[in-house]
Amino acid sequence: MTDSTLTDDRPETGSVPVPDATKVAPRDKLVINLLLVSAFVVFLNETVMGVAIPRLLDDLDIVPSQGQWLTTAFLLTMSIVIPITGFLLQRLNTRPVFILAMTLFSIGTLICAVAPSFEPLVAGRVVQATGTAIMMPLLMTTVMQLVPPAARGKTMGNISIVMSVAPAVGPMVSGLILSVLEWRWLFILVLPIAIGALLLGAARVRNVTEPKKVPVDYLSIVLSAFAFGGIVYGLSQLGEVAKGLEPANAWGPAGIGVVALALFVARQLRLQRSDRALLDLRTFRFRNFSVAVVLMTVMMATLFGSIILLPIYTVRVLGLDELVTGLLLLPGGLLMGLLGPVVGRLYDRYGPRVLVVPGSVTVSAALWFMTMFADDSPVYMVLIAHVILSLGLAFMFTPLFTAGLGALEPRFYAHGSAIVGTVQQVAGAAGTALFVTIFTAQSFAFAAEGAGQVAAEADGIRLALSVGATISLATIAVAFFVRKPDDTSKDAPLAH
Repeated sequence: MTDSTLTDDRPETGSVPVPDATKVAPRDKLVINLLLVSAFVVFLNETVMGVAIPRLLDDLDIVPSQGQWLTTAFLLTMSIVIPITGFLLQRLNTRPVFILAMTLFSIGTLICAVAPSFEPLVAGRVVQATGTAIMMPLLMTTVMQLVPPAARGKTMGNISIVMSVAPAVGPMVSGLILSVLEWRWLFILVLPIAIGALLLGAARVRNVTEPKKVPVDYLSIVLSAFAFGGIVYGLSQLGEVAKGLEPANAWGPAGIGVVALALFVARQLRLQRSDRALLDLRTFRFRNFSVAVVLMTVMMATLFGSIILLPIYTVRVLGLDELVTGLLLLPGGLLMGLLGPVVGRLYDRYGPRVLVVPGSVTVSAALWFMTMFADDSPVYMVLIAHVILSLGLAFMFTPLFTAGLGALEPRFYAHGSAIVGTVQQVAGAAGTALFVTIFTAQSFAFAAEGAGQVAAEADGIRLALSVGATISLATIAVAFFVRKPDDTSKDAPLAH
């Protein structure tokens, strides 16, 4: 970042102002705030459908296996589109990419709002997801370009609000709307906000990157679609295998995805020699980035796995309704959001290790506490466990994003942001698949031994959370290897 980036909004007074390495220029701050608001809107939409699916099964006359496609199609689209964003962010300027993302999201929202049947509703979700997939890498890359290293922790803390609060309040917002209105209002209420963000951003967001002519490798796009799409779809079907679904329905797509991923990696390694890779894997030569990605993978898997299991536990085991469940999980999500800027400031002052190590211990402790859930546990036990889990995750996400991306050279920011976004989706799908598969298999096995449904499902949830708690122990050791990029001379890359 040059000094002009920090000073070009200041009036000329006859003397050259000294740039403040901890502050962002006003017009840069406006761009970031607009992106944050827009990202919050699109990510809020990611989790609103879960609570609405039971209502949709009746209104659209569909079966549960069809209903899950409203979520599966969204995840699949995200996992396919995000790897391409690295190319888009290099080839296009900031404003057109923003307009593209919000236009797609707005069109998708409109399609969902007026969908007369199930198929158009799924199509609208796919268009929505395409815009959503572009937004987060755009936000992260823009922050890395505009914010001085000394202030990145605070700004990344604001991004963590989007990542934690938006998905957390989604089920509650959905429950509130569905308690008084039909499901279409989930999209009708969001549409004017999305259009407003689009118009305001089109008018005020400025171009902050230097686009360059990057050749597009169509084979890489095809391979990435089969790789990440196949893996995410296969993982999403594992829970159904435990219920008796044909295993080929899960392992087939996952196997194709793994083979395509190997070919995709080989292709990128070849193309990056001439700077033509769709996703430049030289980012993993930066030790701090690699460590951060490993930890983020486990944390996202834990977050998504617990998010899917806790509502099942509260509704099917404890007998609470969806709205109460959403309200029960709201404090944890809000805590993550409130702590985001605080953790960011602590990062700027003390670095990541003093945050990530206690955070990993807290996450592990929360998961072990959840293994004590029984079929008659008090409701406050769920609230306490989720708040502790959210506290630990709050101390993890902001330092990992900031230290991981901050370790990269500026030419790799777009690729690093796209990789982080891809990892989030794949890890989220993997965590959901792992937790749901263990829960379903154990519940079926326990029920076969004569246990009642409530007791069987409580036992399945305990086992799934026990596996997650065991995996979390490894993150504590890895957390000690996270360092602040400034302390490592830009985290010099490993041998090329």
